[in-house]
Amino acid sequence: MAEEARSSSGLTEGEAKEFHNVLMISMGAFFVMNAIAHGLIWGWRPWFGPY
Repeated sequence: MAEEARSSSGLTEGEAKEFHNVLMISMGAFFVMNAIAHGLIWGWRPWFGPY
């Protein structure tokens, strides 16, 4: 049986691609939630402009 080559992280290429995919989706969701939260706070108390 031939083992799959592993990188210095200990992951195979397939595992690394799967991890990267999950990381990118999670980061995208984080940025979207941040943008929504900032928009809601801006609507409540804008930090620039007339008060």
